[in-house]
Amino acid sequence: MISYRRFILGLAFGIACASCSSPPPTPFEIVEATIAEIQQAIRSGRTTCRHVVQAHLDRIRAYDKPTGLNAITVINPKALERADEIDAALAQGQQPGPLFCAPLLVKDNFDTHDLPTTGGSIALKNSLPPDDAFMVRRIRQADAIIVAKTNMAEWAFSPRRTESSSFGITANAYALDRVPAGSSGGTASGVAASFGVAGLGSDTGNSIRGPSSHLALFGIRSTIGLTSRDGIIPLAFDRDIAGPMARTVEDGARIFNVVVGYDPNDPFTEEGVGEDDYLAFLQKDGLKGARIGVLRALVDTEDADPEVTALFNKAVEDMRAAGAEIVDPVEVEDFKNHVEDRGFCQRFRYDMYVYLQSLGDKAPIKDVMEVQQSGQHSEYVKGILEFFGRQALDVPPEKWDPPCLPYLENPKRKAFLDAVTSAMDQAQVEVLVYPTWTNPPAHLDKPRDEYKGDNSQLVAPATGMPAASVPMGYSYSNLPAGLQILARRYDEGTIFKIAYAYEQATRHRHPPKGFPEVSPKDTRVAQ
Repeated sequence: MISYRRFILGLAFGIACASCSSPPPTPFEIVEATIAEIQQAIRSGRTTCRHVVQAHLDRIRAYDKPTGLNAITVINPKALERADEIDAALAQGQQPGPLFCAPLLVKDNFDTHDLPTTGGSIALKNSLPPDDAFMVRRIRQADAIIVAKTNMAEWAFSPRRTESSSFGITANAYALDRVPAGSSGGTASGVAASFGVAGLGSDTGNSIRGPSSHLALFGIRSTIGLTSRDGIIPLAFDRDIAGPMARTVEDGARIFNVVVGYDPNDPFTEEGVGEDDYLAFLQKDGLKGARIGVLRALVDTEDADPEVTALFNKAVEDMRAAGAEIVDPVEVEDFKNHVEDRGFCQRFRYDMYVYLQSLGDKAPIKDVMEVQQSGQHSEYVKGILEFFGRQALDVPPEKWDPPCLPYLENPKRKAFLDAVTSAMDQAQVEVLVYPTWTNPPAHLDKPRDEYKGDNSQLVAPATGMPAASVPMGYSYSNLPAGLQILARRYDEGTIFKIAYAYEQATRHRHPPKGFPEVSPKDTRVAQ
């Protein structure tokens, strides 16, 4: 991977040489562009990394605040400088990293040493962490460029909406009067509107897969233990997961390759069992002969919207047509009781205490309950904060009375995991499928009243199993819906295989209207 600071003189020479000997880059359309397409265009001389990054910055400034989308919190002021470094290094023949010049969006709960990390709270509005989160460090080392950070639900409390006291309310790029779900809604709407080629989100119960479903993206929640959560503001550390959100399964796999790995700062990753290359699982005929189980208990629910149900049933038939063997239904023993009693540990205050200590002496607060006392919060999180205020501040959950045990030692979670795995084994299926949401996105002004059908909360987080959402079409003509794919622990490769084959067979994704290419004359960025 490129090391740039060691050849500043060469950088200047490279830029000058490129401008003298090569024709100026031709316009490169970035709406729906993939990482591979961007990199190929740069290598071929059709464009430069600077032009690619500038184009994404132009889109943010042209559309984010003017449309009311409000997906972006802060823009990286050094993004163009980083792009120039990559262009100069490429001109000198340096070998770039696997994500070179991929303009990425990063959720506002990932530590970035050079950009504020607020977790959606105005109390941390100016908090600059001392270093990068593990995943942020990994993508930078792979030569990706963070162009901006994205809005989130305050403290990641809400799966319903993306509203923070630090940056306000984010809308759905496909329907500005609808929610993008929560809490990674800023990343979802930003990626959908091509403000970045892809992004990072986090998922405690819903927050990668739910927003991905509402914005026609691929988003994956990995097995607990495969990816590090170090440097990510926690909600419940024994359930939190972070990972990519992208417009294509391939781009999701490219980023996943980079962020997976052991991290001594995250003890859960000590047992992680990853693959060498998840791109190797991307097979167009990956559905041929695959045995797919339908978790019908999460399909035909009482409040399921008929249009979403119809999309799911069509998805099942499309998989069958692509060669899959469908087992419908697959029934999990005692499923209802497992769902209702998932062994969730309400450990937010303690986990935040540990995180705030990691900020050192510059931490704006020492206890998250300070925001409750000061009133520095949105009204919708008030009751949740009051609940967490009853917890002990600095007592680890495993020492509570009764103890709140880590996920693999938690008997309720273990029983749920065993029940789901046993059902899959008995049915001899590779994955289980169900709608990510059984309802379309709620209206922006009715996030609580219209909160229905959030299936992401129910199986994957409690069991520690991996799951992903992939677009399965649109209800009511333009409201995205997602197909969720659940696999056995550490079997992310199969998720990528099934998701990619389904994506290629159906090609459901299209960009949201209202965010066309930005031509130079329309640019609202100072050059």
